[in-house]
Amino acid sequence: METQKIAHIVQHLKPGGLESLVLDMIQFSSANAVVISLEGTKKEAIRDWPKLAKYQDKLHFLNKQPGLQGSLLIKLHKLFNHLQLDVVHTHHIGPLLYAGVASRMAGIKHRIHTEHDAWHLRNPKRRTLESTALTLAQPIVVADAKKVSSHLQNYFPKQHIHTIVNGIDTRRFVPGNKQDQRLRLNLPLSKLLIGSAGRLETVKGHDQLISALRHLPNHTHLAIAGDGSQRESLEAQANILGLADRVHFVGHIEKIEHFYQALDVFCLPSRNEGYPLTALEAQACGIPTAVTNVGSAKETLCPNTGVLLASNNVRQMGATLRKMLLNLEVFSTHPRKFVCAENDIRKMVWSYEQLTTPNQIALR
Repeated sequence: METQKIAHIVQHLKPGGLESLVLDMIQFSSANAVVISLEGTKKEAIRDWPKLAKYQDKLHFLNKQPGLQGSLLIKLHKLFNHLQLDVVHTHHIGPLLYAGVASRMAGIKHRIHTEHDAWHLRNPKRRTLESTALTLAQPIVVADAKKVSSHLQNYFPKQHIHTIVNGIDTRRFVPGNKQDQRLRLNLPLSKLLIGSAGRLETVKGHDQLISALRHLPNHTHLAIAGDGSQRESLEAQANILGLADRVHFVGHIEKIEHFYQALDVFCLPSRNEGYPLTALEAQACGIPTAVTNVGSAKETLCPNTGVLLASNNVRQMGATLRKMLLNLEVFSTHPRKFVCAENDIRKMVWSYEQLTTPNQIALR
């Protein structure tokens, strides 16, 4: 069977969960896969995210400017024909609107669209736009979580929805030596350590976690990995609360597995989420994990060791994390087992590839 040629279409290629997932998808695909970013340029993207350099031969950028841009359809049409694609796989509504329509114009045999969250569809205008785009593109529609699938089915009852949960590389994210990694990252060796990773933006809720630290003993510290527009504000908050010596900002870490391996507990305090990869990555490293009950975060938790938190309830967050740290032996069931069984990237990629195999096509 001839190797398929697949293009993943994203809005941009900036550090983030979706973007990292797409890079993993091309890395582990048995197909000849590339990524097309509607926004930005290759030079700028690699400058801001050096990890992209090793993928640069598989990356295409269209440098879309803000607002509607009809000429982008023509650019995509020409690029699709040049690449001689078999499959166009869009991620989120912008790529669906532009690349979904352009792929039909170009006569691409297979079109897949994945929704990574459904909160944006609460807006009636966005629902109408997505409904129009789905009608024009007629893709195979995939939800990356059960909750997303349920919302999509409610909004678009005539649409057949496949559910394929997100995956991570479980051979990369493995348990490690806690002391070695703390030394590597200059983190305290003898303290209880809660960690969180993600963009330092309001939606990620790091301010809640810093406030919750006030309700934890002094020998409990917090490490935060990532960068973003809220870093100075979060640093100021820690200082005002008298927690500056207990909150460690470690910035962007390319080998984020080293960060997880240094922790006692991982916490994702987000105000809004899709299906977060960080929770899977931490658990694959054997770290008990707590997430706020937003989006599809609950679905990422190991049923034996995972803990669900209420968002916007700092006192409860602090009390729950304290209980986790005092009873780490209770979490002896390895959270890694759950992730390996349910969320390996190889299983995820295989499931996507089955959508366009002859046998599966006959069943749809």
